[in-house]
Amino acid sequence: MSGGALMSLGIRALNASYAALQATGHNIANANVAGYSRQSVTLATSQGQYTGAGFVGKGVDVTSVVRSHDEFLTREAGAARSLAALDSARLTHLERLETIFPPGEQGLGYAASSLLNSMLDLSNRPYDASTRQVVLARAGDLASRIGAAGAALDDRQQGVAADLRAAVGEVNSLAKAIGEANSRIAAMKGLGQPPNDLLDERDRLLARLAEKISITRMEASDGSMSVFIGGGQRLVLGAEVSELALSADPSDPMRMAVGLRENGAVRPLTSQLIGGGTIAGLLRFQNEDLVEARNLVGQFAVAVGSAVNEQQALGVTLQPPLGSTAGPPMFAIGAPLATAHASNARDAAGLPLTAVTLTITDAQALRASDYDLVPDPLTPGNYQLTRLSDGLVRSIASGDVVDGMRIDVGPPAAAAGDRFLLQPVARAANNFSALLNDARDVAAASPLIALADAANAGTATVASLAVTASPLPVTGATARITFTDDAGNYSWDLLDSSNTVLASGTGAWNAGVTVPQPPTDINGFTLKLAGAPRNGDVLTVQPTPAGAISTNNGNALALLALRDQGLVGGLNPVDAYAQAMSRIGVRVQTASTSVDLSSAVATQAEQAVSSASGVSLDEEAARLISYQQSYQAAAKILQVAQSLFDTLLDAAGA
Repeated sequence: MSGGALMSLGIRALNASYAALQATGHNIANANVAGYSRQSVTLATSQGQYTGAGFVGKGVDVTSVVRSHDEFLTREAGAARSLAALDSARLTHLERLETIFPPGEQGLGYAASSLLNSMLDLSNRPYDASTRQVVLARAGDLASRIGAAGAALDDRQQGVAADLRAAVGEVNSLAKAIGEANSRIAAMKGLGQPPNDLLDERDRLLARLAEKISITRMEASDGSMSVFIGGGQRLVLGAEVSELALSADPSDPMRMAVGLRENGAVRPLTSQLIGGGTIAGLLRFQNEDLVEARNLVGQFAVAVGSAVNEQQALGVTLQPPLGSTAGPPMFAIGAPLATAHASNARDAAGLPLTAVTLTITDAQALRASDYDLVPDPLTPGNYQLTRLSDGLVRSIASGDVVDGMRIDVGPPAAAAGDRFLLQPVARAANNFSALLNDARDVAAASPLIALADAANAGTATVASLAVTASPLPVTGATARITFTDDAGNYSWDLLDSSNTVLASGTGAWNAGVTVPQPPTDINGFTLKLAGAPRNGDVLTVQPTPAGAISTNNGNALALLALRDQGLVGGLNPVDAYAQAMSRIGVRVQTASTSVDLSSAVATQAEQAVSSASGVSLDEEAARLISYQQSYQAAAKILQVAQSLFDTLLDAAGA
């Protein structure tokens, strides 16, 4: 009997040591498996057997095999991983976006400057065909670069869409795998022991999911893990799995939106709701960084292209009959867009009941921004306009002009709940192109010339003549300006070709003002004078003679002057492009800093998890030796028990 009890003790000890050796060997084998949690055997003393002399021990029992796991650290690591993935995905696309804004001779600023600088040679040789051809070549280069920038921005959008499709597909695959893991874990709940390796596998799936989208996890009583996204939207609930869906953005069909499919409907999720992960980073890049880049390029294209076209229209070309053909537009520019939200009221054909029309009134006043337009809840009949670049909100009426654009709504007026996305410059670059093929179409000449009478007694000369209207209010008319005293007062007459007075008036000149001073208009021109006029001095503004058209450089000088004017948001083209590069560069640098910080936090969180649940080969080797010795000692107990049993048998046989 005693030998049997000792044998039982030895077997229990042997089993315990062997189980510990198995767990240690399992740890060593999986030391390099990502997400593996160290396992250990839980032992408990067997209940002793009562005898008259007290309780005699019966050895040890193996109660469970548990894994080293800290749920708090795991959650923190998942959150840090989501933020790092967001920053990394955004930075990757920002670095690609930055290549659309090259510095130096490859940039849009240099191309615009080259075009306007070519007007200097044109002003010196307005009659020269090769000089005019250079102007066309420079215009073509600018148009090509702006168009290429627009196409590259579309490529970036397509890249974002492709990455979103891949990320959404992976999220759906991971969610399905987590649901299947939940089913298997719940099925094993009745066994009374944790399925450690399966729990590790589920944690690995959750870690990969956290890299794609920010998640909240909650464990149920049956051991399954529920996963929520988007501020509480269910993705996985036990074995039930919902799916993410990718669709066109309801505000802007050119962009992509992510939603959660539930009961056949898709609930949209904004990047703010998604929180973190690759998907949030891609949406933030698409909806913020790419939008700003597109608007910066579009603002540059509209401002520069419109200024050149407007000045070109104020001159005359070398096309016959000389002096009668106004300059045609040099560039085609993409039109502004107003897009109705997908939820707006629509007719039977699916078209919005209310349409919004945008008209550019002042290209130099345009802002690099999109706008949101909704009915004003406080002022019936008005609309609330939000400039999305800075959040500025104002109340407007249909027909108002804001930031260089006129906004017309309807008819009919928009209904409550309607929403419109206004994009005055976003698509301007995509349809930007050079229009002129004939060098004679470059309008280097001015339709008017200004002359000071040879008999003038004063020192006044014409410093510059600027044509302000095309066509002129009275074609072929001559304006005669006569100073009536030495103080700068004058009278003027507008004469037709037979010297019949068509209109007359008076004005006053002093240093620093033009003749006439706006809002007075004689015939679509303004003069700047140098020197000082005297009583009786006469200035004449008349049509440029046909024979002088080929040598006149008045409009070429005006085109050259655009180089230094604040065409783009108050800046000249070179400075405006430099500012655009700087704004994109700041975004890249800020994103790079964010990646460094979030990656460091994620690394620290991973190290904390590894410290709590990872495998140390040195520690496992030490345990292996300890458990080996325990196993040998247990075997010794069995050896002693066998020896005692043999002795008893020998004694009984004797």
